[in-house]
Amino acid sequence: MSEDPIQTPPGVAAPPAPSATGGLSGPRPLWLTFDCYGTLIQWDEGLLAAIRQVLAGKAHPVEPARFIAVYDRHEHALEESRPHLDFRTVAGRAMAAAMTELGLEPDPADAAVLTDSIGRMPPFPEVVASLARLKAAGFRLAVISNTDDAIIAGNIAQLGGHVDRVITAQQAGAYKPSRTIFEHGWRALGVTRDEIVHVCASPHLDLAAARDLGFRAVWVDRGTGRRPLPDYRPDATVPALDAVPGVLAAAGWM
Repeated sequence: MSEDPIQTPPGVAAPPAPSATGGLSGPRPLWLTFDCYGTLIQWDEGLLAAIRQVLAGKAHPVEPARFIAVYDRHEHALEESRPHLDFRTVAGRAMAAAMTELGLEPDPADAAVLTDSIGRMPPFPEVVASLARLKAAGFRLAVISNTDDAIIAGNIAQLGGHVDRVITAQQAGAYKPSRTIFEHGWRALGVTRDEIVHVCASPHLDLAAARDLGFRAVWVDRGTGRRPLPDYRPDATVPALDAVPGVLAAAGWM
């Protein structure tokens, strides 16, 4: 599930978010699909709060940013393992591995602090109104996310009832950037890759899949310091979700 690690060093201000750039073309999509965490939901903020809570009870201090980097590395490795592991298992094993690597005492309750907090993480302020605009324009809206059904349910409940379908790694048996989760999602929606536009914040998960599978993508670059892929340019880049309707309008779709 975890987003790409933030590339801006701790204590250094992230660059300002850009204005909308690029443009979409081709047939009007039937569906708009969205990454959830970091795109719709305030993942970085929620993750940091959960990790601070976990580390507060440990015997010696570790900087949250350092812990998150180690945790992310173990999480991504577990997400690529076979057979497929549900996210609660991934989080538990990654948390224990990170604790051990950093000389902390693992506790099974640590992972529960994180996974139980995820569904309570709120959307970004502009998200619900932006989804409402897109839905009113006639698009069908789906979420494709690296999570389990039960975990994401709390987040979807905060999105104003505008999401028509939710596709998870649990359903697909695979995590991004694997093509499996996207192809499963397209089959579930009854569309081809040319009938969707994907909106996402993660270069190394979602945009890597867009590069490899050839679907149209809008990158939401929220100024976190995450860097674009060196060998791929998204069809459009926006600073927040409320810029997406303008990009679609410029393509003649709204």
